[in-house]
Amino acid sequence: MMVQEAPEGQPRFVSTMQEHNRFCADIARVFGNDRFEPPEPREQVLFVIGNHDRGWDDWDSHPGLDAKTNLPCGLTNTPIPVAIQTNRGSPDFNERHHAYCGLLSSMHTYGLYHARLGVSEFRVRPGSSLSVPINPQFEAETKAMLDGELARQERLKSSLREDPVSGRWVEEKHLMQNYKQLQFFDTLTLYFHLRHPGTRAEERYVHVPLDCERDTDIVLRPVGNGTYSFAPFPFAGDGLEVICRGRYVAPFPPDAEPADVGAALTALPTVEQKVTFVPG
Repeated sequence: MMVQEAPEGQPRFVSTMQEHNRFCADIARVFGNDRFEPPEPREQVLFVIGNHDRGWDDWDSHPGLDAKTNLPCGLTNTPIPVAIQTNRGSPDFNERHHAYCGLLSSMHTYGLYHARLGVSEFRVRPGSSLSVPINPQFEAETKAMLDGELARQERLKSSLREDPVSGRWVEEKHLMQNYKQLQFFDTLTLYFHLRHPGTRAEERYVHVPLDCERDTDIVLRPVGNGTYSFAPFPFAGDGLEVICRGRYVAPFPPDAEPADVGAALTALPTVEQKVTFVPG
């Protein structure tokens, strides 16, 4: 669940993880031009980009309430045992589709707790850690989950190397190129899903891959009227319009039952926040 910031007293724009994934997939499909290589293998990489948070499906259907705000629990305040389960569930979902999808999803889960493997400087909240912090109370459970993901990655790499086609996909430089692409799409989408339009500032995205050998930085700048410039521009064409889908949510009444939150959110009308990307 994504809960966007808002000025005091205003309703929050809330998106499910599937809506977040859909935004990621929309921009991934048009990523690439004469400077930036597009995702490859296309089908598998686009699938995991569009499904990298599918372990959250059950929680998004029945999210809890934050006791301080009476709003649905979002990305940063979901109960830790639930977050451990969802972060394991996403690679499970992707592996069922294809081993390479499971591998990239597992790397994503592991990277969330390890500063995105050093390829991103994006912070979910300004001043927050680059990594999901490990709560000492749940250190053993978290470590077991992360060790399981490392084991999954080795198992899937071994399986993929058995085929000469997929074996090329797990060559270290190419695998990291795909991982960096996933991190760029994820953190770019987080920028829009979590930050209110009135507080969005310049953001620098580091280690965006040009190809498997070379990276570059991309500077995102708000230029007004829902338009954002990218320098350099990593997408096909001269610009594009992208849609964030969600619903506006006011705090629930103090006596609201958490079990009723999912149905109440589903009953709200879906709305769109449109943004336009242009070259810087």
